[in-house]
Amino acid sequence: MNTVYLDNNATTRVAPEVLEAMLPFLRDFWGNPSSMHSFGGQVRKHIDNARRQVAALLGAEEDEIIFTSCGTESDNAAIASALAANPCRPHIVTTRVEHPAVFGLCQRLEKEGHQVTWLSVDTRGMLDLDEARRAVRDCTGVVSVMWANNETGVIFPVEEVGKIAKSAGCAFHVDAVQAVGKLPVTLRQSTIDFLSLSGHKLHAPKGVGALYIRKGTKFTPLIVGGHQEMGRRGGTENVASIVGLGAACELAGKHMGEEQTRGRGLRDKLERALLAAAPDTRLNGHPEMRLPNTTNISFEYVEGEAILLRLNELGICASSGSACTSGSLEPSHVLRAMGVPYTAAHGSVRFSLSRYTTGGEIDFVITHLPPIIKALREISPFGRKGR
Repeated sequence: MNTVYLDNNATTRVAPEVLEAMLPFLRDFWGNPSSMHSFGGQVRKHIDNARRQVAALLGAEEDEIIFTSCGTESDNAAIASALAANPCRPHIVTTRVEHPAVFGLCQRLEKEGHQVTWLSVDTRGMLDLDEARRAVRDCTGVVSVMWANNETGVIFPVEEVGKIAKSAGCAFHVDAVQAVGKLPVTLRQSTIDFLSLSGHKLHAPKGVGALYIRKGTKFTPLIVGGHQEMGRRGGTENVASIVGLGAACELAGKHMGEEQTRGRGLRDKLERALLAAAPDTRLNGHPEMRLPNTTNISFEYVEGEAILLRLNELGICASSGSACTSGSLEPSHVLRAMGVPYTAAHGSVRFSLSRYTTGGEIDFVITHLPPIIKALREISPFGRKGR
């Protein structure tokens, strides 16, 4: 059975070119880049090249990039550093729809005594900039807002939010894990002080990420150890994965324009077909202001997990908008914040495409998903039969 993989916002396959770039550093050049001898020292130039590749994709300077283990570490390091730089400004502004890497951290900081203002979103997942202006105050230490939502793909106006943060003299952090490689990023002229990204969202391996730190921004390392990463992140470098991230960033820059057009076309074809073929469906998120690869659709009166199980039997990989655990059904905090009705929130499915997604795969889903929805509604406990 072939796999139809439409869960690329969760993780992506490692690009063949990225794997080829990594292999020498797993097989032949395995020395420690901090070593005095040339066998280890020769690896350093490859880390430097990867840093140039990441900086080029972000429109940043090389010395503004440090390598981390993942987007979560980058998020945590940025927010913790911003608060440490201004201990007299303990207030945080973030949104109700952040990824758990930010959402969960801010919840913990709130319990520890920090003040947190949680910005709301409307029914299409969009921010209210006037609310953001009212939220920022003299004691605000950091504003942290995602660039694009991982569940709905909705894109936030980060530059406008950044201007609000700058007017209050506080740090501005952007979780760009879903945006980098899909949207153009130019940080040289931006208002962003910190920006997080993760390798496995753009066809690099898991276990590597990066953090952009604007030149001149105060930074306190989250991981303290050796002198690695210009003293800003201790620990021996994950050389092979760093090289892979650099290669993936270079590839993303080459393919971005083409994939925005091709990916959006396939996404829209899938979306239109499913909304037309299955009654009582709805799109979650803004119809235009979202990532070109992402659609989140609610199929009312059925459970998302039941849909995913039926899809899985056909080799189709997608994800549910419900964060459900055994014995409990709790809708996604993102959909709850958007006011999505209960019967729709539980039946939400996210499809996220990549540059490896084919038209034939999209046709396969269009053929097989509507009958699944019809069959599940026949046995639905939610009260809408035979639809």
